[in-house]
Amino acid sequence: MEQKFTLSPKLISLAGAFILIGIVAFVWGFIADAERTWANYLLNNYYFLSLAIGGTFWLALQRITQSGWSSAFIRIPEAFANYIPAAAVFFLLMWVGFHHLYEWTHTHVVEHDPVLQHKTPYLNLPFFMIRLLLFFATWIIMTQLMRRVSRQEDETDGMRPFEKNEWYSKVYIFVLALTFSLASFDWIMSIEPHWYSTIFSLKNFVAAFYHGSATIVLIIVIMHHYGYFKFIDNSHMIDLSKYIFILSIIWGYFWFSQFLLMWYANIPEETIYYVKRIEGPYTVLFWLNIALNTGVPFFFLLSNYLAKSKTMLGIVGVILMIGQWIDLYLQIMPGATFSKVHTIGFIEIGSYLGYLGLFMLIVFWSLSKVPLIPKHHPYLEESLKHHLHEV
Repeated sequence: MEQKFTLSPKLISLAGAFILIGIVAFVWGFIADAERTWANYLLNNYYFLSLAIGGTFWLALQRITQSGWSSAFIRIPEAFANYIPAAAVFFLLMWVGFHHLYEWTHTHVVEHDPVLQHKTPYLNLPFFMIRLLLFFATWIIMTQLMRRVSRQEDETDGMRPFEKNEWYSKVYIFVLALTFSLASFDWIMSIEPHWYSTIFSLKNFVAAFYHGSATIVLIIVIMHHYGYFKFIDNSHMIDLSKYIFILSIIWGYFWFSQFLLMWYANIPEETIYYVKRIEGPYTVLFWLNIALNTGVPFFFLLSNYLAKSKTMLGIVGVILMIGQWIDLYLQIMPGATFSKVHTIGFIEIGSYLGYLGLFMLIVFWSLSKVPLIPKHHPYLEESLKHHLHEV
């Protein structure tokens, strides 16, 4: 089976309109409130990078486990990999706004703070930027290698490309576990450098995997609606929903584990993180975060009847994209230097739409450049004729 994705003028126009809104939001934001806008810049940078990282992690797992049922969909997470170089550029540009985001970049603050002085060997701008460059270099090299070998698989019969990609995937998940954990410490947790959590990096890694997988499912559902992946049946839908269902439980487990340990220990240096978020202007978002990211997908997909519904999976996918934004908003905004501002307005919505438009354009443009269905994947027939669930 060979199918080609066509990048339609309507899709280009929609993505372009989103990007234009984002540009206007950022221009207005930097004029009206630079600190708030830099915080949104970080939020969206990390948000869409996490989707790309989570998607490529999903891809690596399919390769390592030699999963057959998902082999027809691997072009989507491969397309996610092409967003990572764009994210690298945005993170490098963030250098200009570091002083608006990170307390430890202010020399006069560090001089009067013993805790920050103790962390200076790690939390300093030159080392911070070196780590950032190493993280992105690793991710870009590994994901592009995986994409290149996947294209070779289209052109060559035999198992060698498949086995080579499996080996690359094994290397990638171990490297990713270390680098993305350190990146989440650097970019998110260091906003509040006096607070720390040993579970934080695991929680954010799970969130990236969870929401990256949900985005893959959402794209599959949308493309199926427009005539692609015509072979999809209830078995595919149930297996895709299983990913979301299981990861909703794991996300909730890590979220609750971090919260419970700090609540029970009741150490002020730790509990201050949650006090900021439970009380005051963030209370509604705090509880909404839990409801959207673990409650809704768990109860909606508990039933097999709903789990095989493309409409329901699409709705859950959209809800989880909102849920990931709220989760990161709560991680970043209460600790940012502009913490007096607690509104969600044009800057927040417009900047998100701008990044969404760019993400859409890169992903769908990448899909249009390759065969949508991998040609010589050894387990392709298992995916095309996947009828394991008689429900």
